[in-house]
Amino acid sequence: MNNKSKFHLITPGYVFTFALVSLLFFLWALPNTMNDVLIQQFMKSMELSRLKAGLVQSAFKLGYFAFAIPAGLYMQRFGYKKGLMTGLVLFACGCFLFWPAALAGKYAFFLGALFVIASGLSFLELGANSFITGLGDAATSERRLNFAQSFNPIGSIVGVTVGTVFIFSGNEPTNEKIVAMKAAGTYQTFLNEETMRIGPPYIAIGVIVLLVALIIWRTRFPKVEPSGSSEHKGSFKELRQYPHWYSAIIAQFFYLGAQLGTWSYLITYVKENSALTEKEAGGLLIVNMVAFMCGRFFSTYLMKYVKPAGLMGVYALINIGLVSIGILASSWAGFSYISSWFGIGALICSSFFMSLMYPTIFASGVKGLGPNTKMGASALIMSVIGGAALTPVMGLIADKTGAVAPSYIVPIISYSVITWFAFFGSRPRGPLYDVSSAKN
Repeated sequence: MNNKSKFHLITPGYVFTFALVSLLFFLWALPNTMNDVLIQQFMKSMELSRLKAGLVQSAFKLGYFAFAIPAGLYMQRFGYKKGLMTGLVLFACGCFLFWPAALAGKYAFFLGALFVIASGLSFLELGANSFITGLGDAATSERRLNFAQSFNPIGSIVGVTVGTVFIFSGNEPTNEKIVAMKAAGTYQTFLNEETMRIGPPYIAIGVIVLLVALIIWRTRFPKVEPSGSSEHKGSFKELRQYPHWYSAIIAQFFYLGAQLGTWSYLITYVKENSALTEKEAGGLLIVNMVAFMCGRFFSTYLMKYVKPAGLMGVYALINIGLVSIGILASSWAGFSYISSWFGIGALICSSFFMSLMYPTIFASGVKGLGPNTKMGASALIMSVIGGAALTPVMGLIADKTGAVAPSYIVPIISYSVITWFAFFGSRPRGPLYDVSSAKN
C-alpha cells in the first residue's frame, strides 16, 4: 500500500537505540544455534542416544518457558532497560557455569547451565521483541521486527562457526578404534577431552555479554509504551478477547518445534545421508544459517509490497514441499548418498523460507493489544516450549526407526499449522487499540 510511506519504520531520533537493541538479537542467536552443535558433541563425548541428546533443547526451552511470565511482570514494573540488563547478567552466568559443568563431566550440569542461559534469553527476547515492535508505527511493526531479527541469523552463523571450529575436534573414532581405546584404557580420557572442549567458547561469550550489559547500563533509553498503556497495565483476562493472540501462541509453538527440530538434527541427517565428517557437516549447518539470513533480509524487503501474513502462508506451503523432499530423498527411503543430496539441499532451503516466521507471528500476535502487550508477549515467549516438546519427539522417532529422516514429519505438521495461522488466524480481532494502524 502506498500510504505505508506515511508511517515511520523507526521512531525519529532513536536509530542508535534501535541498533543497540538489535545487537541483542545477534547475541542470543549464539547459544541457540550452538545447541545444534552440542547435540552432536554430547552424542559422542557422553555416548547419548538421539532422544537424550535432544534434551539439550528441552532444558533450553524450559528456561524460556519458566521465566517468560516473571520477565513480563518484571519489565511491566521496571521497564525494558532493566529487564534487558537482568537478562544479560543471567545469560553471562549461565555461560560461566559451563566450565564447572565440563570439569564435572555431568550431562545434568550442562542442562542446568543451559537452563540459566535460557532464563536470561527469556528476558532478552521478550524485552527486545516488544521494544522493537513499539519503536515506531504499528503499521510497520512486522517490517521493523523482521529487520531487527535479520541480525539474529548473523549471530546464528557465528554461533555455528564457533561450535564447529572450537567444539568439534574432528576426531571420530570407528567402532574398532573405540574397542582398541577401551582395551588400552585411553577411551575415558578421550571422552573427557571431548567434553572439556565445550567450556572455553561459552566463557568467551559470557565475557562479551557482560560488556554489552555495561553499555546498555550507560545508555539512555526512550520510554516505549503501547497505545493505551497509560490507562492501565493490562491483564490476562483481557487477552482472552483477542483470538489472533492465542492463535499466534499455537502457531509459535509449532514454529519453534519446526525450526529447532530441523536444525538440531541437520548434522545427524547429513552424516546419515552422506560421507561427510562432523566438521564438514557443521559447515553445511553454516550454509543453512546463511540461507536463513538471506531469507530474513529478502523477506523484509518483500514486506514493502506484500502483506506479511500472506507471504508467511506461501512460505509455509513451500516448506511443506521441501521437508517432504528431505524425507523421501534420503538413504532411509532407499536413495543412494548421491541422490540424498537433494534431501540435504531441500532441508537447507527450508531455512530460507522459515526465516520470516518467528517475528511475523510475534508481531501479528501482539498487534492491537495496547496495555496488554507485555503480558501477551510473555505468553508468546512461553510458546517456545514447542522446541522443548517437539525436538525430543523427533529424537524418539529417529531412535525407533533408526534414522533421522522420518522424524521430519514433525516439521511438516508444524508448517501446516502455520499455514492455517497465516491465512486465517492472524487477522487482528477483538477490542483493538490503535485500530487504524493495526489493520494496515
